[in-house]
Amino acid sequence: MKEPIPSTTGNLDCASVQRRTMAVLVIMQIVGTVGVGVAPSVGILLASEVTQNEAWAGLARTASTLGAALFGLPLGNLAAQFGRRFALSSGWWAAALGSAMLVVAAQFSLVVPLFVGLLLIGAGSAVSLQARFAATDLAEPAHKGRALSLVVWVGMIGSVLGPNLGVPGGFIGERTGLTVYAGAFLIAAVCLAVAGLIVFALLRPDPLVTLQRASGIEARKPESMGARIRKVMQELSTNRPARYAVIAIITAQVVMVAIMTMTPVHMQHMGDSITVIGFTISLHVAGMYALAPLVGYLNDKFGTRPTIAFGIGILVASLSIGAAWPEETGGVITSLILLGVGWSFINVAGSALFSRVVSEETRASSQGGVDALSNLFGATAAFAAGPLLILSSFSILSLIAIVVLLPLAWLTLVRR
Repeated sequence: MKEPIPSTTGNLDCASVQRRTMAVLVIMQIVGTVGVGVAPSVGILLASEVTQNEAWAGLARTASTLGAALFGLPLGNLAAQFGRRFALSSGWWAAALGSAMLVVAAQFSLVVPLFVGLLLIGAGSAVSLQARFAATDLAEPAHKGRALSLVVWVGMIGSVLGPNLGVPGGFIGERTGLTVYAGAFLIAAVCLAVAGLIVFALLRPDPLVTLQRASGIEARKPESMGARIRKVMQELSTNRPARYAVIAIITAQVVMVAIMTMTPVHMQHMGDSITVIGFTISLHVAGMYALAPLVGYLNDKFGTRPTIAFGIGILVASLSIGAAWPEETGGVITSLILLGVGWSFINVAGSALFSRVVSEETRASSQGGVDALSNLFGATAAFAAGPLLILSSFSILSLIAIVVLLPLAWLTLVRR
């Protein structure tokens, strides 16, 4: 299954493969993230409608994030064993299957296909995240932040469109008899399947395989999941910069997912329409991705800690606005935009640092493990956020998120 690479693995060949890799990843991200972007808005509202129970709805809302966590490490292991092309295409097609199941769940109000579909569509999130690491495989060390941030940035295009698929979903529904939610997930399924086809057909030669050959790393024998996890944990136990990067990525994910997941529910309770909710999530996603190239440049120029520190400041501002004006639509929208921007600063800087300091031996598995951990913590935070919102308020939820930022702030600003 290993991809053939040029007979010479010098800098010229690696640079050529990197340019082709970036072009394929950019196209793949734009198409695939349209399908992934439907989950944070339409998927959350569908969960509430189908389950008609806040406890079950809360679990359903976390299902796509949990799916991203469950797929993160297996996809990383697939990349380590067979290359990026096989891992990324498999993830997109799993997500496409999940989106197709959600068409059925939405049309007939079925709970089991709802949960399974949301879990599978989470594979798309895992692939979208791992694509940023694929961009750094052959990038020059001084340019890893920029390469990573470009792939993050182009994901904005699809991710902004995804939350608004309810509008074309309604158009399809009028002509096919599908519900608005079923029509939205039908569009998503097509986009996810096409993204898988793009990367499977065009990501040749494979960037990770090229890197391994250029580094003199022999093709690995198949290893069990447990063996790979042990290697990843050993890497983190001895690699302090990698641990700091992991803490930063996880913290940003927990804060962002907890607030973002509950915002559609909160806004629905405020009386906002699905159009306003979708627009709000689109602006939030734009905040996550729009400034990514700038963040990558600042990270490469000034370093990881200043970039993460700035991101922490933006998140505190976002959460403070959410706590102060929780019943104002304008305040919630502003808070969500800044939430995305703060996440971008911390995630891009932390991911670039991790890609620089992790060893080549555990590179793909460790990257998959980081994404799995961040999504697992994010799913836990999203699930906990539901009861917290019911028992308290959106303001209290925002204040709790500020507290979650304190350990990362201490590691960044105090401990070196």
